[in-house]
Amino acid sequence: MTRGDRFFGAFMLIVALGYILSARGIQTSFMSDPVGPRVFPYLVAAVVILCSLVMILRPDPDEDWPAGPMVLQLGIALVVLMGYSQAISPLGFLIPTAIVAGILSWQIGGNPVRSAITGLGLSVGLFVLFRVILGLGLRGLPAGMGF
Repeated sequence: MTRGDRFFGAFMLIVALGYILSARGIQTSFMSDPVGPRVFPYLVAAVVILCSLVMILRPDPDEDWPAGPMVLQLGIALVVLMGYSQAISPLGFLIPTAIVAGILSWQIGGNPVRSAITGLGLSVGLFVLFRVILGLGLRGLPAGMGF
């Protein structure tokens, strides 16, 4: 599987470089968040580049690619995350994050009640981290419903 790892690493390297180019186009105003709108995409791209280089230079020789039910679970996770990216703007941060974190937690192997509690806790915890501690302008609920 060394070829597959190297191919995926090269693909992700190209994606990360495109991500950096896209982030360069982000307009900043004099009243931006403390971190700034470009810093986070640059950090994400740097981590992806580092991981891609490791996959290219040190591929895993005996790793099997997923098959059967695991491919279905990965597909479900992909669809859920794509839905999350579309739902976060109209519904705010808290509701979509709680739902998606709960679904992904359940997929990992938790029982439904614990997964729902995990989703709620993660949603509120991340909101407090981003909004209160980091001071980012993050809308918690849909417009007109509160914070």
